Amino acid sequence: MDFQLIDVDLFSRPEEIAAINPYKRVPVFVERDLVLYEADIINEYIDERFPYPQLMPAEPQARARARQMLITMARELYSHIDALETNAKSSDKLRAHLRDRLVELSGLFSKQKYMLGDEISMADVAIAPLLWRLDHYGIELPKIAAPLMSYAQLLFSRKGFIDALTPTEKMMRR
Repeated sequence: MDFQLIDVDLFSRPEEIAAINPYKRVPVFVERDLVLYEADIINEYIDERFPYPQLMPAEPQARARARQMLITMARELYSHIDALETNAKSSDKLRAHLRDRLVELSGLFSKQKYMLGDEISMADVAIAPLLWRLDHYGIELPKIAAPLMSYAQLLFSRKGFIDALTPTEKMMRR
């Protein structure tokens, strides 16, 4: 897929973001007349538009499980990120919450390679940016989360992941 990635300063967002996204947030995906501004919707559109490799399972029951996992990640993990970045008072509590949710997920990777089994899926694509930014957010995982961190390294080693990083994202890892 040929694309142009534009790195946006989250603390000084360009006016163009407000013009195309009613929530004034990123990411935003623009393709001709189509404007999408929710990460999961963008990911599903790209998966359907460029179906190899297919990231949403083909079977309806497995696809429903993937969507359920995406909603859970949105509610349990990503819904706290804006507050973590902007509210110093609640940051320690939010970091602890995110750490605890990630530790819970860690056990999954003792049994399987990816979130939904042996093949990479949309759920993996969705969690990878958070795992990449753990240091940036000041989230330290305990040793019990070693399977999650091994899984993260597996995701980070994928060429598509590295190619999609912005210069700012590349600098987030120590």
